[in-house]
Amino acid sequence: MKSSFSDAGGNNCVEVAAVDSEQVALRESDRPANFLVASPSALGALTRELKAGRLATPSRQHHEPDSLTP
Repeated sequence: MKSSFSDAGGNNCVEVAAVDSEQVALRESDRPANFLVASPSALGALTRELKAGRLATPSRQHHEPDSLTP
């Protein structure tokens, strides 16, 4: 599912998909090889904390990591 905030090209969003009944996967549309898998309850808890402003959010400036290690 793509965010309603996605740009016209669809390359400015986070995509969420159910892996199975116990896991959801998240990825950035511009870097589809990088993804995160979590339980729906963990994702829900993270979302609630972010919406409530209880977690620090990173700058909106794009940051490229120095290196990607598996």
